[in-house]
Amino acid sequence: MKRLRAMWCVVAAVAGLVVGATSPATAAPRAQAQAAGTGTGYWHAVGAQLVDATGAPVRMTGINWFGLETASHTFHGLWSRNYKDMVDQMAGLGYNTIRVPFANQLFDAGSAPNNIDYTKNPDLRGLSGLQIMDKVIGYAGQKGMRVILDQHRPDSGAQSPLWYTSAYPESRWLSDWRMLAQRYQGDSTVIGVDLHNEPHAVQGGSGACWGCGDTTKDWRLAAERAGNAILSVNPDLLIIVEGVDCVSGTGAPECGWWGGNLSGAAKYPVRLSKPDKLVYSAHEYATSVYHQTWFDAPNYPTNLPALWDHFFGYLEKQNIAPVLLGEFGTTLAAGVDQTWLRDLLRYLGSGTSGIDFTYWSWNPNSGDTGGILNDDWTTVNTTKQAYLSPYLIPPVARNAAVPPLTVASWG
Repeated sequence: MKRLRAMWCVVAAVAGLVVGATSPATAAPRAQAQAAGTGTGYWHAVGAQLVDATGAPVRMTGINWFGLETASHTFHGLWSRNYKDMVDQMAGLGYNTIRVPFANQLFDAGSAPNNIDYTKNPDLRGLSGLQIMDKVIGYAGQKGMRVILDQHRPDSGAQSPLWYTSAYPESRWLSDWRMLAQRYQGDSTVIGVDLHNEPHAVQGGSGACWGCGDTTKDWRLAAERAGNAILSVNPDLLIIVEGVDCVSGTGAPECGWWGGNLSGAAKYPVRLSKPDKLVYSAHEYATSVYHQTWFDAPNYPTNLPALWDHFFGYLEKQNIAPVLLGEFGTTLAAGVDQTWLRDLLRYLGSGTSGIDFTYWSWNPNSGDTGGILNDDWTTVNTTKQAYLSPYLIPPVARNAAVPPLTVASWG
């Protein structure tokens, strides 16, 4: 279940998808996939634009499917449905990327998957959590989807402010990332790795910082260590680096969502051995998660674009690097949240030039946002989906026979 982000700092308030591609009647399936936005082969950045192996612009418009970071040690919902059915449904709704949270504990010998209905998922019987991850990735690839691996937390208990704990030290974090980089080497379905979910500060100063220079808590330096270690094993992967929550000396506001503040990257950018593999990532939520002060600003919602520019959007607008909005979500119960989601999606933009995103979440059992699926794990929350649909770029199944693409629009 998605946890509530408690903010200890005082936060100051800040005052028709169009797929523009045409193809001749003889267009190959590979060209169709490019036009759909997921491209071919591995991706890299040209300024703030992600492109595929041919140089065609691509964009992630995806969804989070969690569970591997919990004590279930597998994707949630497998107690209700077959995993292929759910991937089919994701792709059918237009999501082209799955962000897969996991905990390092998943790879421990005693972490046996549970809460799986094996009559619905017979090919998962006897598999480890990592092997189940393999199965989902393999099938997602057949659907033309991409996958991001997200180290969500060291163990299944709770989110950690740092990328390591006493039980799971940095050495384990690095070795697990090297293992995964090697495991999926050559499989371009796994397009990138999100190094650590929501690094954040804590009272007393023991949490994560950005640019402070202390190697035990400077997340920017840790991201460089992990990113370069991964690239030494698998140079094809995108290295996805989230922000922190609080950054000093960047102007108001200094604090935002856990993992959501990338303002420090202007002065202290992440330095990788392959700079074109860097993707920054932010998180952004509505009042159903936490009531930030900017929701009460007298000029709400016109204050939001400046806020987003400050926290992450400047990286795209100044053509510094791509940004992935790795998590954003809401129950949509409040009118302020409905406005927030509408304006955020407009801010992200449409088509392959827009900011990449993966919505939180597919799962209905995310306590403070709910999911795209309803509680029956089968039917779709059509209200939420209607907000997202105009901005989704559907995948094209691998080797699928598809009609020629023409200029098309949704919504």
